[in-house]
Amino acid sequence: MNAIEVKELCVRYGSAVALDGVSLTVGAGEMVALVGSNGAGKTTLLDALSGVIRRDSGEVKILGRWAHVPEGRQLFPDLTVDDNLRLGAFRTGDRDTAWVYQLLPELERTRKQAAGSLSGGQQQMVAIARALMSRPEVLALDEMSLGLAPIIVQSLARILRDLNKERGLTVLLVEQSVRLAFSLCTRAYVLETGRVVASGTTAELAGSPFVENAYLGKSDAAS
Repeated sequence: MNAIEVKELCVRYGSAVALDGVSLTVGAGEMVALVGSNGAGKTTLLDALSGVIRRDSGEVKILGRWAHVPEGRQLFPDLTVDDNLRLGAFRTGDRDTAWVYQLLPELERTRKQAAGSLSGGQQQMVAIARALMSRPEVLALDEMSLGLAPIIVQSLARILRDLNKERGLTVLLVEQSVRLAFSLCTRAYVLETGRVVASGTTAELAGSPFVENAYLGKSDAAS
């Protein structure tokens, strides 16, 4: 059973084609990566799935509650961490944040601080926690590791693995860091200029000369 099904999705910005017939699936309880360089259309795809932007054609089916952690976190910087988390519960009405702090104990000591005063890693944790407050069954994350120190990325990766393993959370991970995405996910799609140009298990893709040369070279290793 698939939690996400996308068929021949097309999105245009005026005369520019951002997504050109993209098709993909994510099975329930699966972790799947969507990788590619800047401008490939990864964020556009997540925005189309979330309904933030209009799709020109194609079909999208999402089974279960969906939550989206956007690129750049998009927190309310003047509100406290606690208030940011409660905003994530608008669909469920359950504004109790205690269970999220149990999942992310590093955040509890910051709960009364303004979200804008936190470090980048802490803000990313708040963004993930806010999404979790909607009790999602499907979670999409856009550039989780962008601009963060490796130790913070490792902590966030562990949290994702635990949520997937212990709660069966379905994850669609959009990442420029292909090494990170492949270490977390069992399958992946490679997006270039709005089209899927490769897909398969992460083990297969990691061994592909195309993926190795384009995405697993020195620039990715150093990022």
